[in-house]
Amino acid sequence: FATRQRKVRALAEAAAASVNGRAVIDDDLLDEVTALVEWPVPVLGGIEARYLELPAEVLITTIQNNQKYFPVKDAQGRLLPYFITFSNLDSTRPDTVREGNERVVRPRLADAEFFWNLDRRRTLESRAEELGQVTFQKTLGSLLDKNERVRHLAQIIAERLGFDGAAADRAARLAKADLLTAMVGEFPELQGIMGRYYALAEGEPVAIAMAIEEQYLPRVSGGALPETDTGRVLALAEKLDTLAGIFSAGLIPTGDKDPYALRRAALGAIRIIIESGLELDVPELLDAALGQFRHAFDAGKTRELVHNFMLERLRGYCLDRGYRPDEFEAVLAVWPASLVDFERRLGAVRAFRHLPEAESLAAANKRIRNILRKAGEAVVANVDDAELSEPAEKALLEAVRDARE
Repeated sequence: FATRQRKVRALAEAAAASVNGRAVIDDDLLDEVTALVEWPVPVLGGIEARYLELPAEVLITTIQNNQKYFPVKDAQGRLLPYFITFSNLDSTRPDTVREGNERVVRPRLADAEFFWNLDRRRTLESRAEELGQVTFQKTLGSLLDKNERVRHLAQIIAERLGFDGAAADRAARLAKADLLTAMVGEFPELQGIMGRYYALAEGEPVAIAMAIEEQYLPRVSGGALPETDTGRVLALAEKLDTLAGIFSAGLIPTGDKDPYALRRAALGAIRIIIESGLELDVPELLDAALGQFRHAFDAGKTRELVHNFMLERLRGYCLDRGYRPDEFEAVLAVWPASLVDFERRLGAVRAFRHLPEAESLAAANKRIRNILRKAGEAVVANVDDAELSEPAEKALLEAVRDARE
């Protein structure tokens, strides 16, 4: 398999080079093609140049995801009107094989072109109200209900961070409208991406168009994060609303069952906050999110469940970044509300443990804790100066008071 895989890659690259391009080789697709052919023979096919006017993601989705072909780009990263597929034999009529593959892909590209032209006859704004006809979750209402909750939460987050609240509100208003377009109906994996293209075509500001796509980031573990302020706000509001809502409806993930991708949402929210340096009070935002639901549930208990769920994801995130379990537990013991502050404290604990004094200080602290536990009485915090007689006692008390200040 490995030998054949290397051969498929080399042949694809050679075929692309023959038209002064480079093959776009997705690792998963490479695995699939390698498994589909026993005797790989490259076939370089072409598409009509007019289809290059479509968004590149549409062409790549059609060529790569649906047809299992490799797209071809030029040195600047622009798509070329070619694709590479693989035959499982050396045909005596290679042109017929090529023409057959071109004939298969042509109707799909024609459909995509039709959807692109059809969708642009209506604005995203005109579709937004129709989201009320699409159920998000039976307890939580429609996609329009979710949209309105996300708008409110986005305003709160933008205000806390000093970002543009009007831009966040507009992006949230249009965020889900592309779900009702023909293109996303045919290619669901293009949600958000098509929203960006349609928003730009309608003259929306770049920041708002980008945020519509960035609300879904990161799409995979370790994937790219939103790069714009409005995108960060929208992505965070979207994820916190989903977490709060699904937990409030009692649909907590169990085992490997997570139909609403709550683990991915929690980890995504954590990464956005920490890696973007957003100083936010997470419990406060969860309270704001939960306060928008009108069905019966225990808000306090749900907030605790969601927060603990996020902290479990935070644990894995921190351990993956090289922190030790006891370092994480040390910071968790003081429950900082800000995840940025949480990471700073982790760094401080790690730095402390490398100091030469760390071991003796930790041992002294453990000894004191054991003494207090065995005492069996409540410790009085106030000291009567008159009870002290030794100079060392008085000096110690004075030093403690100075340290407290």
